[in-house]
Amino acid sequence: MSETDSNPTTPSHDAGRAASNTTRQIPQEDAPQKRDLIAGLEKGLQVIEAFDQERSRLTISEVARRIGLTRAAARRYLITLSHLGYVRHEQKLFSLTPKVLRLGQSYLHSARLPRIVQPLLYRLAYSLEEAASAGVLDHDELVCVAAVSAGRLVSATLQPGTRVPAFCTANGRVLLASLSQPQIEALLARVQLEPITAHTIINKERLLLEIARTRSQGYAVVDQELELGLRTIAVPLKNFRGETVAAVNVSVHAARIPIENIVERCLPALLKVQIELAALL
Repeated sequence: MSETDSNPTTPSHDAGRAASNTTRQIPQEDAPQKRDLIAGLEKGLQVIEAFDQERSRLTISEVARRIGLTRAAARRYLITLSHLGYVRHEQKLFSLTPKVLRLGQSYLHSARLPRIVQPLLYRLAYSLEEAASAGVLDHDELVCVAAVSAGRLVSATLQPGTRVPAFCTANGRVLLASLSQPQIEALLARVQLEPITAHTIINKERLLLEIARTRSQGYAVVDQELELGLRTIAVPLKNFRGETVAAVNVSVHAARIPIENIVERCLPALLKVQIELAALL
């Protein structure tokens, strides 16, 4: 693939989202024409996304292989990003700099959803004395866009910008339940369902039943599937048209609240926030 190849594969995750002030995904039938896309911007964002927790430092050849570029093209993108301050170069290894955080901050500071949700999250968290967070679906992952700990440090995943698998989280299941059945089945077909903990549901038929249960009852409860000791309950956040735009949850430590008590303790407060936000979204 050449450097100027403009194959319109959609940029994914944080960088692509942060480059725009909207989180609306363009329906396939409204997808732009190939001639309207800027291939260089697309590939540059993909270079940034090539780095992750497992691959924090990469060589030119590794970046080229991960993205599908020639080595010469990958080198030019890395040199450009280094010149702009987004990448640092040490010997033969490249890594991201803190400047990349500006991309995510652009979304958090400009997007309407986090600003609207945050005050009610504070009230929710401190009324229950538990941690609370709100998230949106980005492809196959749940992205946290707002969070309040209320002094309860139950999980490191409850931070704005954190990305976790959607299939094993309460917020994620609530958002999956808002999709059509073909969309849900397609997602479960392409996602690698790994047992993150001994409690993680990885059977697709059982997951479909859990998502259907979530849709029917209007909330999701997940018990230690993402992290041992972490129990969560979530409800969808809908706009005035009834469309699910996000999800909000309360997270508790398993040692303090039995799973059979989480609905009675937390759901009424979550539903109150849900109603209040429906008038604002």
